[in-house]
Amino acid sequence: MNLGQAILEALESVSSNKLRSALTILGIVIGVGAVIAMLAVGNGAQATITGSISGIGSNLLFVFRGNQTVEVSHIEPLTMQDSNALLDQFQAPSIDKVAPILSDSLQVTYGGEKTNPTVYGVTSSYKDVRNYSMSEGEFISDDQNLGRASVALIGVDVADKLFDRRDGLVGETIRIEGQPFRIIGVLVSKGGGSFGSEDNVVMVPFSTAQARLMRRGNRDSVDTIFVSVLKPELMKQASDEVSQILRERHRTKIGEDDFTVFSQDDFVATAKTITGVLTIFLGGIAGISLLVGGIGIMNIMLVSVTERTREIGLRKALGARKKDILIQFLTESSLLSLLGGIIGIGLGWLIAFVVGKIAVASGTPFNPIVGVDAILLATVFSTAVGLFFGIYPANRAANLQPVEALRYE
Repeated sequence: MNLGQAILEALESVSSNKLRSALTILGIVIGVGAVIAMLAVGNGAQATITGSISGIGSNLLFVFRGNQTVEVSHIEPLTMQDSNALLDQFQAPSIDKVAPILSDSLQVTYGGEKTNPTVYGVTSSYKDVRNYSMSEGEFISDDQNLGRASVALIGVDVADKLFDRRDGLVGETIRIEGQPFRIIGVLVSKGGGSFGSEDNVVMVPFSTAQARLMRRGNRDSVDTIFVSVLKPELMKQASDEVSQILRERHRTKIGEDDFTVFSQDDFVATAKTITGVLTIFLGGIAGISLLVGGIGIMNIMLVSVTERTREIGLRKALGARKKDILIQFLTESSLLSLLGGIIGIGLGWLIAFVVGKIAVASGTPFNPIVGVDAILLATVFSTAVGLFFGIYPANRAANLQPVEALRYE
């Protein structure tokens, strides 16, 4: 029996029991659809997260206090002096700009409305380091920092919450922890980021935050230092320069840095690892339904073997070989799973499309990605399921003795 003849006979067998075949295929459809949808959600989440990290600034290093990888006996805080030292062009020729910040979640009010955005104390360099732009007004200046001015920039989420509009806000006065601040600008929307929403923010001069809003144990300490590097290829060199300067300033022992330097690549790699594990986990859960569908195929094929025992005996009596019977039933089970896989791909794409639309409608910038690799994986896996769960019924049919099969009632 050649393959073409086996396929024709399998199609005839499937079509002769349409309802039973459809219910059998349904298990594979649901399984493949679930796998496609879950992988699309995982890939979309990875693309969204890594995209938001990449969008927070070009050629960027992040310097944090403390070190999670080693045990340090004493941890010095990061200070403004540390930040200024990183601008030394002799010790750090790869560094372009440095932006220290203070940050905290504080209550901001206007009239009867209130919200709790992240409030940042920033310097004028923060605008360029983090690639911020203004929809109206101007960014915080050096003069305003020197004068501890009571001025503020707001993100569009804060504008929507407090004013229910995003323009004509320059000159309005908001209160941060009860203290009045005059709005001098509104930030262009940046969406979600690795540190939360980039739009649910308020920025004030660093010196003002330091003196009036975010007091720290060390009066000169900062929470994070953002470092802009001259060129992407200098990232490793710049990281080494930052580490060397801070080691000398903090007088740390070898291998006991009391600070951590991260690059965008580090964040992206971490995010990819986490979302990769999540994608595998989701795909594994969805794959269970494929196994259930495979068991359904085996069950139906066993029923088919029982129903067609006399037919098998007749074929063998007329000269059909064991291999011919085996191929016939394996082809039928593979055909069932392949048809289910093809329909399941369409179902998975539809589910991913609907999830994306729901995410957009809820204000979440998320787009599930149905990759060619996921489609190929689901198709191959569904066919393999059909072959695997069809082996036992096919082998059982092939081993029937002609005389006993003909006598079967």
